[in-house]
Amino acid sequence: MKRILVIGATGTIGSEVASQLTATGAQVRALVRNPGVAHVPPGIEIFQGDLTIPQTLDPCLSGIDAVFLVWIAPRPSFAPAWDRIAKRARRIVFLSAPIKTPHPFFQQPNPVRDTAVEIECAIESSGLEWTFLRPGMFAANARVWWASAIRAGKHVRWPYLDVPTAPIHQYDVARIAVKALCEDGHHKAEYVLTGPGSLTQREQIETIARVIGRPVGIEEIARDDARRELGELLNPVAAGFLINAWSAAEGLPAHLTSTVRDLTGKPARTFSEWVANHVSDFIPPRS
Repeated sequence: MKRILVIGATGTIGSEVASQLTATGAQVRALVRNPGVAHVPPGIEIFQGDLTIPQTLDPCLSGIDAVFLVWIAPRPSFAPAWDRIAKRARRIVFLSAPIKTPHPFFQQPNPVRDTAVEIECAIESSGLEWTFLRPGMFAANARVWWASAIRAGKHVRWPYLDVPTAPIHQYDVARIAVKALCEDGHHKAEYVLTGPGSLTQREQIETIARVIGRPVGIEEIARDDARRELGELLNPVAAGFLINAWSAAEGLPAHLTSTVRDLTGKPARTFSEWVANHVSDFIPPRS
């Protein structure tokens, strides 16, 4: 039985990875800062720890075989935390980004990209078995970006509505992660993961409206308005690099890969399927 630690198990991707791992019979551990409020799938052993306090990682790393890593702590904390992880794990699967994909959408400078490069360099030089997952845009971004306006019956105000992406379901990212954690043959693999089809942002919002059975107003906004409004919704840094990425991708098709189908024998789930799995995020709660 493999013993696998999931770092980031309370997040969208990490929780799905943890859930799918339990179905394989693996012994799954989750590193969480606040066990009392952490929501992790059932059947998972919870360890309290903090990536910014390296010594707290030792108990959850004891006897571990593999680690699924979502780096969510400040960048300066990585080196001391990684020193402990690298001494105990044999295999690491890192949730990275498509930083080597030549599509302009993925080549815009941003701090997330810089952190991913630093982490990958450390992993590559560690001597561990490693796999990098490089998902493009997450379908789950729709929940953060548009759900509150749609629930409230407001227009979705958004920039670059006609720029296409290929949003990927977290279920499919997790499917590839589980294979890399539990099977041999994925050492030094760098898997670029996308959904099965290209959809403009407008088409994604229209898909949500179709699936939930309610009209959704859509209003395209200018770049300057987007910086202000998205800066309030997300944060100014994230808003800035997203706007730059959409701008760079204008007039270009979305980057698509068949990696999910190639590795699993089944196609990646569509954005419509993702919405159907998360309808409750887009409709008002019943009074």
